Amino acid sequence: MDLEQYRLIVESSPNMIWRSNLSTECDYFNRTWLEFTGHTMEEEYGFGWASGVHPDDFDRCVKIYLDNFKLQKPFEMDYRLKRYDGQYRWINDRGVPFYNEDNVFIGFIGSCMDVTEKIEGQRLKEMAQNDALCQTYNRQYSHQLLLEVFNQAGKEGLPLSILMMDIDSFKTVNDRYGHGAGDIVLTNVAAAAKKELRKDDILGRYGGDEFLIGLKCTSHESALVIAKHIRTAIEKTEIKVSATATLKVSVSIGVKCLQGESTLDELINNADKKLYEAKSEGKNRVTG
Repeated sequence: MDLEQYRLIVESSPNMIWRSNLSTECDYFNRTWLEFTGHTMEEEYGFGWASGVHPDDFDRCVKIYLDNFKLQKPFEMDYRLKRYDGQYRWINDRGVPFYNEDNVFIGFIGSCMDVTEKIEGQRLKEMAQNDALCQTYNRQYSHQLLLEVFNQAGKEGLPLSILMMDIDSFKTVNDRYGHGAGDIVLTNVAAAAKKELRKDDILGRYGGDEFLIGLKCTSHESALVIAKHIRTAIEKTEIKVSATATLKVSVSIGVKCLQGESTLDELINNADKKLYEAKSEGKNRVTG
């Protein structure tokens, strides 16, 4: 295959192709790239292409490119690039070093694809699964995940423990400092709890200031230890809710290990009863 045939293949590729030389500047873009951006080769030449990168992605994009160029290592990254109609689209860009016939490094060549639908679809999925404020699972998705674990535990005879956690006197925080402060407390409590959990544990915001925690393959004794660690970590956390106010809050936690419950909701309700006991016994404690 001669050089002209290679050129025709690259020009007609459905992928956006670019090339850079030893100066790190780009000296070639194929027709697909230019049609996407609506720019001429002269406009994109050098670092002209970077003017189309979204401002929020620019520094990261250029750093990944230059760092890997220096190391002569392949890279892959996603960033937003402005299309000819002014709309920013998510691009997956893969760059690789290339060499001449003497195996001397002479620059990079890259291939890009528009992956906007994939990335936005993933974000919509995450929005449907997560509690945006606390960065935990939401009630519906945490229940769905726990149902799978519950069914598996029942079939295989595995231990499963549930923690129900509630912030003590949370209404007082909202009444005294405002709901914005309450939101800050919620995020800090969730973050502190998350640090005490393991990779496969499930943390969901159950509603308001109440959290549901599922501990897969965890005995009652081990669950109590984890719950106590969570309670202590939260109690020690200093939460800055304004320029002049720093708070400490406590939580009460009810612990229940699977023991004859026929449904997940029954197990959760039993853990909730243990939480009520912790509240009625004075708060800032673990009951199980």
